[in-house]
Amino acid sequence: MRLVGDNVEVGVYSLAKALFIAQDLELDLVEISPNASPPVCKILEYKKFLYEQKKREKALKAKSTKIVVKEIRFGPNTDEHDYEFKKKHAEKFLKEGAKLKAFVFFKGRSIIFKEKGQILLLRLAQDLEDIGKVEQMPELEGKKMIMFIAPKKNK
Repeated sequence: MRLVGDNVEVGVYSLAKALFIAQDLELDLVEISPNASPPVCKILEYKKFLYEQKKREKALKAKSTKIVVKEIRFGPNTDEHDYEFKKKHAEKFLKEGAKLKAFVFFKGRSIIFKEKGQILLLRLAQDLEDIGKVEQMPELEGKKMIMFIAPKKNK
């Protein structure tokens, strides 16, 4: 096997010789690349190696973006003032970089106003088109008509 490490002479050794060197240095023999020909092993402190690996994974996870979905609920007969109030919140959510899930909830017999709900959601999409783009057009799912709006990327 090929042996690498900080305080080891790089070269190809037998398994017994590599283990002897690791024991002599009071460190661990860790297989780095098993598919290589010959397999690559490194002499290091295994606990420290695991710690460094976890630290790297944590740093990568922190750098990744988290998608936040904010919801705004309307009724089919939402007044103008309520609509404007909720539209301001929607603008704030999109400017913060969150996705927006806008939906109209139909209670009881109000399901007969499907067209009103669709018109309301399309109006919202039109009002927010400068800061967000529609990801999913209004779609009826049970008692809810749902539409998704994603924030536009600023370049």
